[in-house]
Amino acid sequence: MLSTPKAEALIGRLNSLLGGSLISHLFDRGELTITVVAGDIAAVARQLRDSPGLQFEQLSDLSGVDYSVYGVADWVTQQATTQGFSRAVARGQTATPGAGPGRFAVVYQLLSVSLNQRLRVKAYLADEPPRLPSVVEVWSSADWYEREAFDLFGILFEGHPDLRRILTDYGFIGHPFRKDFPLEGYVEVRYDPEKKRVVYQPVSIEARTLVPRVIRDDGRAPDSIH
Repeated sequence: MLSTPKAEALIGRLNSLLGGSLISHLFDRGELTITVVAGDIAAVARQLRDSPGLQFEQLSDLSGVDYSVYGVADWVTQQATTQGFSRAVARGQTATPGAGPGRFAVVYQLLSVSLNQRLRVKAYLADEPPRLPSVVEVWSSADWYEREAFDLFGILFEGHPDLRRILTDYGFIGHPFRKDFPLEGYVEVRYDPEKKRVVYQPVSIEARTLVPRVIRDDGRAPDSIH
């Protein structure tokens, strides 16, 4: 989709203000996405909020992304179309895990209420553990969003005033949204009546194939849905 005059003006403004911090931009489906240098995100955020013509006063959302197996394997289906939503694979091409600019990315969804425009900002992280500056001082709504990304992806936000888990338990091991995190987790909790407290123990769930079953009323044997 070709960019609109308003999007072209915004892209020009971003190029002039962000300079070397701006890696690339993409206009697709009516939305503009820019990729910036992760280490510059705090300075970029202030420019996006305070500069005339930008004025992105609101951080609507912040999320982490794990690209470790992105584009490596297609969905295994027999009935889905070849052009399903977000299939992530171009047929006839091969991809290598970790071949992108970074395994993890942080994505910021911004809104300018005064100018009625939106912007998506993406920063790739190649280090382990992944880290980048916090933007809490720019947008206070980033406080819980950054804690969530830390909890679920293990992304560290330097300068965050209180970076601790927000969804999982304080003693939780690992980060559940990482693509290499087991579906059953590593540990489970239960209340021990003898110790009179909650205890942690290795997960005891047996791995099983989660295939739905069809229960028929005509006497035929159950069958799997494929």
